[in-house]
Amino acid sequence: MSNSQPQATVASLPEVLAESAGRRIIHKIRLRHIGIAIILLKALLVGYLFFYVFPLINFTSADFDSTFLWFILAGFLAQMIDGTLGMAYGVSCSTLLLNLGVPPKVASAAVHTAEVFTTGVSGLSHIRFRNLDKFLFFRIVFFGVLGAMVGAYLVSEILDGGMIKPYISGYLLILGMVILYKGIRNKQKNTEKVKRAGLLALFGGFFDSIGGGGWGPIVTSNIINQGKCPRRTIGTVNTAEFFVTFSSTSVFMILIGVDSWKVILGLVIGGVLAAPLGAYFAAKVNKRTMMILIGIVISITSAYTIIKTLM
Repeated sequence: MSNSQPQATVASLPEVLAESAGRRIIHKIRLRHIGIAIILLKALLVGYLFFYVFPLINFTSADFDSTFLWFILAGFLAQMIDGTLGMAYGVSCSTLLLNLGVPPKVASAAVHTAEVFTTGVSGLSHIRFRNLDKFLFFRIVFFGVLGAMVGAYLVSEILDGGMIKPYISGYLLILGMVILYKGIRNKQKNTEKVKRAGLLALFGGFFDSIGGGGWGPIVTSNIINQGKCPRRTIGTVNTAEFFVTFSSTSVFMILIGVDSWKVILGLVIGGVLAAPLGAYFAAKVNKRTMMILIGIVISITSAYTIIKTLM
């Protein structure tokens, strides 16, 4: 018995040292450094669009009618929901576009491309309101990017994302009801430790790419369900979402290309206008109210996906 304890301590020492070194490195990184990375990547995307995509578009023949205003409104409402609750941009935006008569494939491509711009502004806004946990951010962003790139490649070349989406929605429906129950009963625990954050991000990024949504519902809802502060969870996951979306959209652009620019432009304008407001409300809404709202949004959107699949 006397020899087992020192062995356990020695065995865990490299892990403790590695974690300590990692925390020291992250501690030196300022929030503004993350913001600068967002701005540089957005500038890179704008440069690509300006030099390689815009020259192929005939803007003079564009018809900016009332439908374009509805695209702006759709982007605004979707980003308000996503920025405040940390999820449901893809579901709410796609639903609004489909109701406006936009074909499903066009809606999906437009939502993914516009999301790069809206999540970028949302991330900068959350940084401004200090809704960010740096250590959690770095635990999820790299795994999220990896999952998103793999998922984007598979859905572009091999898989049909619609096949697996109903099963994910079934899981999220149950999780949404659990969060709603905890919010109503005010039984949520408080913790700063998040288990399996990297694994959640890996699956969240993967299913977001192949299913057209899932990063927020999978990552945000699971972390909040573990007892993490909703405000900082939403801000952290939303900021990481920019890098996840940027990665998957880059793969889509390389393998599929860019189309439906009129829809994309409307969504970008509406989303950029709404992003600071969403981050502001996320900083102001109290924890119990946010838990209830998140539970309702997850349950409704998941149930909608299941019903639509069955029909």
